[in-house]
Amino acid sequence: IKIVGGQAMPVTPCGLPVGTTIEVHNLFFNTPVRRKFLKGIQTEMGHVSETFTRLALSHSNLHLTLRHNGKRVYEVPAGADLLERIGLFFGDELRKQLYSIEANAGTMRLRGFIADPVAERGSAKMQYLFLNGRYIRDRSLGHAVQEAYRGLLMTGRYAVAFLFLELPPDQVDVNVHPTKTEVRFRDGSAVYHLVLTALRERLRKENLTARLRVTSTLEPPRVANGAVPWSLTAPPEGGPKLPFAVPSSPLIPMSPPARPPNTEANDTAPTGEESLGPALAPEVAKTWADMPADVRAIQLHDAYIVLETPEGMLVIDQHALHERVLFEQLKGRIRLGPLETQHLLIPEPVELSADQAARTLEHQTALAELGLNVGDFGGGTVLLSSYPALLGHRSPAAILKLVVDHLVSQDRPPTREIFLNDVLSLMACHGAVRSGDRLTGEQIAALVAQRHLAEDTHHCPHGRPTTLLFSKHDLDRQFRRI
Repeated sequence: IKIVGGQAMPVTPCGLPVGTTIEVHNLFFNTPVRRKFLKGIQTEMGHVSETFTRLALSHSNLHLTLRHNGKRVYEVPAGADLLERIGLFFGDELRKQLYSIEANAGTMRLRGFIADPVAERGSAKMQYLFLNGRYIRDRSLGHAVQEAYRGLLMTGRYAVAFLFLELPPDQVDVNVHPTKTEVRFRDGSAVYHLVLTALRERLRKENLTARLRVTSTLEPPRVANGAVPWSLTAPPEGGPKLPFAVPSSPLIPMSPPARPPNTEANDTAPTGEESLGPALAPEVAKTWADMPADVRAIQLHDAYIVLETPEGMLVIDQHALHERVLFEQLKGRIRLGPLETQHLLIPEPVELSADQAARTLEHQTALAELGLNVGDFGGGTVLLSSYPALLGHRSPAAILKLVVDHLVSQDRPPTREIFLNDVLSLMACHGAVRSGDRLTGEQIAALVAQRHLAEDTHHCPHGRPTTLLFSKHDLDRQFRRI
């Protein structure tokens, strides 16, 4: 069957194997106006390849071949399942980072694969959504995918997903867009909830701790005479000693060591055992042999904690982990009611712009749940009368200004749930220990102990990884033991 320029030619017999072959030649040969708007060959071939990819993913029972200029670009056998096809188009590395997903809600069914957060992308192009076997684009479902990954991805990064929705035909209108890539659901909130809940539950079942990837082996540091500048058996005489401690009781909150009263700002930082606190001086003098077998941890560069585990060792970002712990503590207390507050003896006036003050007072009730009680003082000034006790000695006015800046930066007023999550993450970030804070042995042990009390300790609320796993197998391989 041949059609040329819209005119059907006489049907003629042709010898072919079983199946259907569709060929298109010189698509715009008689439409010069359209032809002027074509892009370069590579760009147009990219569009063709993308369309071919969508067809191959949505029809796993078909044998598909794509050729360009006589060369075979893709050959997809009919026996290849969805996971194999994903590996063919996007590589084995991504295929190994996928988690299968399947969920049902009434007449709706969801299946497919979602990727580990480490496979994040800079755009949403790797989010493939199919409805009843047809590729679609839907902002609501895309938002559901991103919301499911909230706290696992940094701002501006996007998840990878291959999702297949099945709905009764009368539950969706497919005639919204000429290309049928946009649809309208009869019950969009139910579809949104199905996708969001299914993805969240699936991600919670996985251990998402990032693995440390070694790309090169560095030479050990040496001093001028060629000797290693650090003894392998003991620290140098007079040098800093490493804090090891067993957690006796979790320190909640675990605030960084506060500067003693009346201390001048230009005082030099203590060194040696003094920096760890006088109560821990005997503890830090212990050697590895004297340490309990279940807890071995040190702080490096006042920013990272290295912890020995049965699998190898964990490198912990002290700020990111403490931020996650505080975030979950705050969320847990919100569920039980308003946060414990520290009332100010004299309410503190905070000067804002008129727009900022108005947005702040609009969310007065939600802020009160978070322990930030604000009132109108007139003009662009609000009165702050309390702040969350969990934040310790952080500046209440500074915390409120951060919250206000976040409110103003939003294009549209956030929902209550999103607002509380965003503000709690801000409060946790500014209430956590910082990179550069010297921790005592007790604080290191407490932070390690609290890691097991939180649900999602592998990422901070902003999506940064809190820990990196360096397995014993990786160590053995780097030292050429295997």
